[in-house]
Amino acid sequence: MSSAKFRDLSAGSKSLIIIEQILFAGALLLAVHLNELFKVIESQLIPDGFLLLSAVIFALLNQLSALALGLYNSKLRESFRGIFRRMLMCVSVAFFAATIINPFYGPYHLPIELLAIASLISVFLISCFRYFTFKVDFFGFGKRKILVLGSGERASIIEKRMRRDVDRQDFSVHGFVVMVGDTPGGIQYETRINLEESLVDYSLAHEIDEIVVANDERRNNLPVDELFACKIRGVEITDILDFIERETGQIAVNLIYPSWVIYSNGFASNNHLRNTLDWIFNAVMAVFLLLITWPIMLIAVICMKINEGFSAPIFYKQERVGLDGEPFNIIKFRSMRLDAEKNGAQMASENDSRITKVGQYLRKYRIDELPQIWNILHGDMGFVGPRPERPQFVQGLIKNLPYYNERHNVKPGLTGWAQLKYPYGATEADSLEKLKYDLYYIKHRSFLLDLLILIRTVEIVLFGKGR
Repeated sequence: MSSAKFRDLSAGSKSLIIIEQILFAGALLLAVHLNELFKVIESQLIPDGFLLLSAVIFALLNQLSALALGLYNSKLRESFRGIFRRMLMCVSVAFFAATIINPFYGPYHLPIELLAIASLISVFLISCFRYFTFKVDFFGFGKRKILVLGSGERASIIEKRMRRDVDRQDFSVHGFVVMVGDTPGGIQYETRINLEESLVDYSLAHEIDEIVVANDERRNNLPVDELFACKIRGVEITDILDFIERETGQIAVNLIYPSWVIYSNGFASNNHLRNTLDWIFNAVMAVFLLLITWPIMLIAVICMKINEGFSAPIFYKQERVGLDGEPFNIIKFRSMRLDAEKNGAQMASENDSRITKVGQYLRKYRIDELPQIWNILHGDMGFVGPRPERPQFVQGLIKNLPYYNERHNVKPGLTGWAQLKYPYGATEADSLEKLKYDLYYIKHRSFLLDLLILIRTVEIVLFGKGR
């Protein structure tokens, strides 16, 4: 995350990261000092400065592993048992990485046994800390208090789509201000406020941190002077589109108006350095993935042949729409029956009856996608981007969904932001939801976001949450 993104985090989220960094580093320091006290493992004396550096690196390795396994995902829905399992895997991966770089410390390298003890102490300390934060809402103190200007259709998206506690971890809604021109029947259950005083006085009196502008009719109904007065007094003013984008990681396509697209940051594709290095990055990653996954692909082929006979085809080619709307043939391991489309083209759905027994595992762990390494090397796809759809579906979706064609301004990808955030979808409504995430990716596209998506994809593959 960039420094700006880190500043946008709540105080609770920042505290979680910083406290766990101290705990991981402290675990290594504690292991070393306990060993000096009890002389369990033969080890030379390490200078304090170098020992502190080793502790910081040990902490960073553990936190990178924790990030890859979703432990810093603010909307992670897991029981404490599930969190503990992830923590065990996190520390195991970090221990493996620490043993690899340990010899590079030269004469001041740590015995592997000490690293193992430090890892065990880490599991104990972090698990106790996570259990405490799991049972007590300790990190809720940093929530922003927001006031929504509007109570109609635009404002109701907060009530309908962000109603759960997990959706409001970083903010609390004080209420919805009734505005002239709001469509009736918008806000149904939350607090509606009929202002009888100025917006400035009300915001200051109730310690409002942020005002979200979400009224339906803005022409001649927006209190510009009062919003300006709130702004200069330290109250953040945010458009509903920007608020939804920030809190949900998607763009509300049905609320977009042209001026927002014109004046908002992002949607730029003229980064010449990125475009130049894009294929090199994808090619190197594709070769690396091929080297580490060829045994898995070989096992998949053997299982397919045993299950369906040696004459059954392994690969499946299908036409998809790529960059600038150009068609190309995608290559996948066949996970459906040979007669899967005897009744014409159909979108895949969750628990699709056409999927074979082996295909269920291929899809669950995304093994069926691995042959697309060829598409990446050929330049048809990248590692990260909107998933390519079939021409038969794209033509109808472009007609019915606004801005759908914008997906084709970037290369399609093996994985994407929508695949992380939304499950299988077989309807036009599902395509609309995925489009919201795809537009968010296109707007914020960067190497850093690509790296985050790749790390999160590792979590999905490891825990069998393929989408």
